[in-house]
Amino acid sequence: MLTTVVQRLVLPVGRPVPPHPSTVDTREQRPAYVPVASVCAPSGAPNVVVILVDDMGFGASSAYGGPCEMPVAERLADGGLRYTRFHTTAMCSPTRAALLTGRNHHSVGMGFVTDMATPAPGYTAEMPASAATVARVLTLNGYATGAFGKMHETPRHEITPVARSIAGPPTGRGSSGSTAFSARR
Repeated sequence: MLTTVVQRLVLPVGRPVPPHPSTVDTREQRPAYVPVASVCAPSGAPNVVVILVDDMGFGASSAYGGPCEMPVAERLADGGLRYTRFHTTAMCSPTRAALLTGRNHHSVGMGFVTDMATPAPGYTAEMPASAATVARVLTLNGYATGAFGKMHETPRHEITPVARSIAGPPTGRGSSGSTAFSARR
């Protein structure tokens, strides 16, 4: 059995390059069988869970001294898991975009809430394909991913039955499965 080591330095993982023909006469050439490597999560890879709670700062959770009792968060924090360098934009759409891409919200077109999108650079509410999300990177590495809840990352002109039939659901962003809805006021 042929075992192929999947190189994860460049995503998506590409097909192996078949060898060049060894003869000029096409009648003597044989097609090279190049198996496509099956990409799955590496052995021992951890589960990844990202939870974004709207309108809740660090000071609200009991894990950080706040009044909202969160016993699981307290246990995680007591075990050393505390994130203190997450920067919020104080708006839902830009914060989600920054969290999901690891980039500045303006650089992925989410400078403002998607309902207020403009043609100005950084404010279009349309993430470029070059802005891979955490879900996209995990999917390309063989993980099964999902997104659940209110996303609020889709501009108004894409929230119509016609736009959905053309572009698909607004939750693409790399999740292999999703249940989401766009906010409407």
